[in-house]
Amino acid sequence: MTPEMEKAFAALREQYGAGAIERVEQMLEPGRQDRHPLQKGAKWIMPGISQRPWHDPYEHQELAPVVHALEAAHSAIRSELAEAWSERRAAFSDYEHYLTRQEDWQALYLYRKGDLVRESADVVPTAFGVLEEYAVDTGKICPLLESHFSTLLPGASIAPHHDLWNFSINLHLAVDIPEGCGITVAGETRSWEEGKCLLFDYSFEHDAWNRGNRPRTALLIDLWHPDTTVPERAALVALITEIRKLMGEG
Repeated sequence: MTPEMEKAFAALREQYGAGAIERVEQMLEPGRQDRHPLQKGAKWIMPGISQRPWHDPYEHQELAPVVHALEAAHSAIRSELAEAWSERRAAFSDYEHYLTRQEDWQALYLYRKGDLVRESADVVPTAFGVLEEYAVDTGKICPLLESHFSTLLPGASIAPHHDLWNFSINLHLAVDIPEGCGITVAGETRSWEEGKCLLFDYSFEHDAWNRGNRPRTALLIDLWHPDTTVPERAALVALITEIRKLMGEG
């Protein structure tokens, strides 16, 4: 813990109560093992978060409005995405996953580095508007992470991996899904249903593939896990932001 982290944590305890960020502090205890075996590759596991790989996207009162808004807008989102892919390909870039660049995995970012990517509002206005209104303005997006259109080219695959932590959760809107695509989380394989959302805890091992004959695109949003609280979220932002500064990541 740096002095900056200590100061931030002390302020949160004073504002919300002595036990308000206890689970965040427990996460930092050396040797603590509050994790499922299939979360072994994740760096941070906050105790008390439900250890379920897959979630019903409609079950969480906090997240359901985001899900419903995305699904209601699917037709417009798909149309704008198709036009962007055809006419504005420069808006997409090779996806970098923990500093590994993958050319057959393309991304169009809507939110990154703690803020909306304003240029994307002109490229995919419907998705941008839904994201801003239902996830960003409401504080449901995890500002430590991002939202992007994730396009896997035919034949592409994402190797099995764990993401960094369990205190955010990954929402996928299936935008354009050919046959032959799938995703496995904690050993359970599912496929995307176009126009519908999937929700899963990516601290569990997961992988995905496109064995179809055209690109597969889903809109991904990193949301706060609904099991986290407001003071915990503030503590986590302070913690991870300071760690990234120390690691020279800005």
